[in-house]
Amino acid sequence: MFADIKGLNEECGVFGIWGHPDAVQITYYGLHSLQHRGQEGAGIVATDGNSLKGIRGEGLVNDVFNKSNLASLPGQNAIGHVKYGGADKGGLENVQPLLFHSSSGSLALAQNGNLINALDLKHQLEMQGSIFQSTSDTEVLAHLIKRSGYLATKDKVKNALSMVKGAYALALLTEEELIIALDPNGLRPLSIGRIGDAYCVSSETCAFDLIGAEFVRDVEPGELIIINDEGLYSEPFSLSTSSAMCSMEYVYFSRPDSDIQGINIHTARKNLGKVLAKEVNIDADVVTGVPDSSISAAIGFAETTGIPYEIGLIKNRYVGRTFIKPSQELREQGVKMKLSPVRKVVEGKRVVMVDDSIVRGTTSKRIVKMLKEAGATEVHVCISSPPMKHPCFYGIDVSSHEELMASAHSVDEMCDIIGADSLTFLSVEGMLEAIGRKGYGKNCGQCTACFTGEYPTEIYPDTLLPYEKEMSRS
Repeated sequence: MFADIKGLNEECGVFGIWGHPDAVQITYYGLHSLQHRGQEGAGIVATDGNSLKGIRGEGLVNDVFNKSNLASLPGQNAIGHVKYGGADKGGLENVQPLLFHSSSGSLALAQNGNLINALDLKHQLEMQGSIFQSTSDTEVLAHLIKRSGYLATKDKVKNALSMVKGAYALALLTEEELIIALDPNGLRPLSIGRIGDAYCVSSETCAFDLIGAEFVRDVEPGELIIINDEGLYSEPFSLSTSSAMCSMEYVYFSRPDSDIQGINIHTARKNLGKVLAKEVNIDADVVTGVPDSSISAAIGFAETTGIPYEIGLIKNRYVGRTFIKPSQELREQGVKMKLSPVRKVVEGKRVVMVDDSIVRGTTSKRIVKMLKEAGATEVHVCISSPPMKHPCFYGIDVSSHEELMASAHSVDEMCDIIGADSLTFLSVEGMLEAIGRKGYGKNCGQCTACFTGEYPTEIYPDTLLPYEKEMSRS
């Protein structure tokens, strides 16, 4: 993650390519570009048209792959995955792509997102005799595909997708074809590129820049695409579709050099800072952003207010990725290890600290304290997104109100808790304006559920923790 110390984590990144002699190497580089989307595990499955073979392991892309094991993967077709697993999805068994062999052929499956009715479907499948080897939603989808009565793989996939609900950007590889699909609400990003005659697919367009691919288009909500030796073929698998791209992709998750639905992430974040600056009135001496995902917003804020932008916080890039540690104590220690204030920049200054979000508040509190210990006379915290009051069930690792500071406290209370001189959040309307969306609520083209509580899909009981179930009854 760019600002991975804050405790907000996205699920995964997906990459695939069909018809290139260097498919495995290209997939390896594609996963490097998507490393920010998951650091717990990585995998690649490739095929030469006769069989599927995969390599997967826990850790970063460089930890899992080397020249020798990549050379062992066959063929001109491959899919890859980088994983962040959450507390209940760790272990090698959950690293994707998941690879399945049967007498009727093999398939490998990788996805980014979360199936909100997965537990219910898993229970039904187990009652019918299925045996699961992982706790991944992806394995549920694989069982649904293999149990389908249809003959063609695309029809099996369409049948399976008709039974699942939630967010998913899916890549499926067989000996004959690469199939990709995006959920009917388009909650996760997924794009198509091309290298010569070969097609590729990626969770973010930044991967295309690295591998020299030309961007073709975004995958549409509810669209299923088949890529094989004959070319690319598209058809809808759902007639009830709408665009509800996750707002946090623009605010936090995606790389600044990626484009989502024609909107550049750096530009969107810079605009978030500009609109935020128009919504506040602060006298200060210097503006600084929390590395890395808040830098663009801080620059926009500084340009609009005329307050000089300075590098007031330095990120130590050689410390382990502490955000995956489960305990709050280790998470707090990670903040101290990963960020350092630049004393000569903030000493004796009134500082505007721009950050992209506040989740639990631990990180913000620690950074405010560090800035004041470094001599800042005032620290005004400006957040380039609205207060995150509601849990996400679509693939972000914040699944209960109890984890969200803004759910239980007013802005003034939050300001006191983190020790800031002032605290300001961007409005929902301001966020949508900055990103370039029109409309509000379900018609804005974005999912704003974590800010507004308006979910684009029905939330199923098995997605809720006990506390959430109680909340849903009230």
